[in-house]
Amino acid sequence: MPIRTIITPDNPVLRRKAHPVRDFKNPALQRLIDDMIETMRAAPGVGLAAPQVAVSQRVAVVEYAPGSEDLPESAEPPPPKLYVIINPEITARSEEQIEGVEACLSIPGYVGNVLRHRAVTVKAFNRQGRPIKIKAQGWLARIFQHEIDHLDGVLFIDRATKVWKAQPSDVGPE
Repeated sequence: MPIRTIITPDNPVLRRKAHPVRDFKNPALQRLIDDMIETMRAAPGVGLAAPQVAVSQRVAVVEYAPGSEDLPESAEPPPPKLYVIINPEITARSEEQIEGVEACLSIPGYVGNVLRHRAVTVKAFNRQGRPIKIKAQGWLARIFQHEIDHLDGVLFIDRATKVWKAQPSDVGPE
């Protein structure tokens, strides 16, 4: 499983709406997913969308331990859960929105304040093509919204109220 190159906004693929996946049995799709997981972990990041590796398909991977953001620094975080979402759509959003600091593997060195829904419900397909439904809140909901934005050609800097050069203490998805 090779680590793929993460593209930046100068590559037009990052700004286009990605194409839906139609063939879940295609070995190239499964290789893409495996490569994306490896690339996300190596970056390191908590999410990666196919357009970020120059593939215009509606595929994203997320790996995050829900609840870990609320733990004291000395606590052992829970093991992260891996999500593979294909052709995802947000079917429900909380009215409440929360501003949080986000980063992006495709925009290295910068972070920004982004207003996102506190909770979302995501309908998608897993890597075998079976329908899944994920109810997420907090940082996990933020990560899903960030990755689904990538599938629509939207970057966090498009939604940010403020963007700045990252400092070591700045934390947030991706």
